Amino acid sequence: MSAGEDIIVGIDLGTTNSLVALCDERGPRVLSGDDGVSIVPSVVRYEHDDSAPGGVRTIVGDGAKDRAVEFPERTAASVKRLMGRSLADARDDLPYLSYRVIEDEHAQARVELRLDEQTTKIVSPQEVSAVILRELKARAQHALGHGVRRAVVTVPAYFDDAQRQATRDAGRLAGLEVVRIVNEPTAAALAYGLGLGERAQGETVVVYDLGGGTFDVSILRLTPGEGEGGTSFFQVLSTAGDTRLGGDDVDHMLVALFMREIRELLGAGGANDEGGLGAFPPATRRALKMFAESVKCRLSEAASASVAIAINDKQTYERTVTRDEFESMIAPWVERTIDACDRAVRDAGDKVGEGGIGAVIMVGGSTRIPLVRARVGERFGVEPYTALDPDRVVALGAAVQGSILAGTTKGQLLLDVIPLSLGIETVGGAMAKLIVRNSTAPARATEMFSTSVDGQVSIKLNVLQGEREMAADCRSLGEFELRGIPPMPAGVPQVEVEFLVDANGVLRVSARERRSGKRASLQVVPNHGLTRDEVERIEAESFLHAREDMDRHRVVDLVANSRLDIKWIGEKLERHGGELEPAYRDDLRARLEALRAMAELGAADWRSVDPGEFHRAKQALDEASVRLQEVAIAASLREQG
Repeated sequence: MSAGEDIIVGIDLGTTNSLVALCDERGPRVLSGDDGVSIVPSVVRYEHDDSAPGGVRTIVGDGAKDRAVEFPERTAASVKRLMGRSLADARDDLPYLSYRVIEDEHAQARVELRLDEQTTKIVSPQEVSAVILRELKARAQHALGHGVRRAVVTVPAYFDDAQRQATRDAGRLAGLEVVRIVNEPTAAALAYGLGLGERAQGETVVVYDLGGGTFDVSILRLTPGEGEGGTSFFQVLSTAGDTRLGGDDVDHMLVALFMREIRELLGAGGANDEGGLGAFPPATRRALKMFAESVKCRLSEAASASVAIAINDKQTYERTVTRDEFESMIAPWVERTIDACDRAVRDAGDKVGEGGIGAVIMVGGSTRIPLVRARVGERFGVEPYTALDPDRVVALGAAVQGSILAGTTKGQLLLDVIPLSLGIETVGGAMAKLIVRNSTAPARATEMFSTSVDGQVSIKLNVLQGEREMAADCRSLGEFELRGIPPMPAGVPQVEVEFLVDANGVLRVSARERRSGKRASLQVVPNHGLTRDEVERIEAESFLHAREDMDRHRVVDLVANSRLDIKWIGEKLERHGGELEPAYRDDLRARLEALRAMAELGAADWRSVDPGEFHRAKQALDEASVRLQEVAIAASLREQG
């Protein structure tokens, strides 16, 4: 084994910038390349070069970013917002990108780069990310003096299965074994806890992570180990966020302002003129994006920032943006992050403890905006903790997790959570949740199901993600079929469904019919991820429709279970009715018909029956049929004798 084979580096693969770090006996530190630079802009330029493998050469980081205006159509940036996404998911970003985004045969977003007048190259976001990861790997190898092959890579907490899988694929393309996917705010908490030692122990902390493309907030408890050498726990209590909310959106607001006013200056009819934002050439869009980013950064330090853009030989667009104007513009954007904080606090509930929130850790370059820090401080009633560099803290935390996995750092255990509930579709279109959101990962859950039709030899299982009670209102992650079940009466097969979420957040689903031993399984990897507002919509609708959803789910389950009862009791009544007292037999038949009518009404329109009344009718029939069951069992014993 080479010197580097047992180490695990930590990588923050960011929308704007990326870093690689290592934690060893010297503690966690960010690694630099031979140029002494540690932060690598997440920007890649592709160049036609016959001498390079495949005829294409790549330039990564500052070299690509600094000349992005000169080569806009061959420079890929902000691709993290395309990872595991469809073209429709990315539509709002397209006007601000200098390169084209197209879709492949699976409707996944692909980057189309124009290398010259005749040559275009189509690459996936994973391939672009792999180029960045290869650069980080090379920097780590230069700093350490030996090879690097294993890494912990961070992702936003609200990245779904497709986005996490895309990140793992990027690592594999870069020649890295991604040994663990860690949520970015959780990684930040690891760095925070290690940096403050005993002062961090026993605290409940909030990690507010607002980066270039994504936002996450997590609430964690840092619990010290008992006794000397005891294990310290970093337990995530809840998480919330938005995978399409970040500093890029602020840049887009400023770009839209500049574009609108430039069009007015040119007499082109303003923002509503035909062609819109996309009518500007790629170089102009890229330049405006860079101007916007510069203005945003300067306004974090100064009360105003000016921009001057030469439009042509005779006209120059000049604009001063004040901090007050800027804060008025971004206020709704900031409030979206505060709304997510409210959801995380609500989900954590009593688990926060009597001491309340002990600290709020600010992570990500966008947390340097004064309005962001002010609103976060107001929301939690504590001064945000900014001692850790918000650009480096995630990479440092990833390195800490890498050292824990490698055995270098001992006595610490990371317990993360699952952001959205997981379950399967049941008879009638309801969702049965097997793992609820904010459950600790890894997680395992099993549930028993059965058939609803006599002689059924296969069962289709629809795996769902979401917070609503009905399958139609949740996201389908995939389907698979359990075949070869021996034909049996409805309700007799015993199908055990198991959900297993590993430490990386990857879901595996398996099903086994216990009588026959037949098995089927699925690793859920959907084609692309959640749309821009899907996470917020899922959670908001789960609260808005909570009572209605619960009633509907209850009626659907009662219909399915009542039909089985009606079938079983009806068959036994026909067979053994002659052995029963007439009054009892007539009472059972009346109860059967009443429940049958209620089930038919519920199946036609769930709103037409009262769930409580329905449940009482079913329970009354079940209790009344006990005597019939005894007669049926006695008859069966006589037949066997």
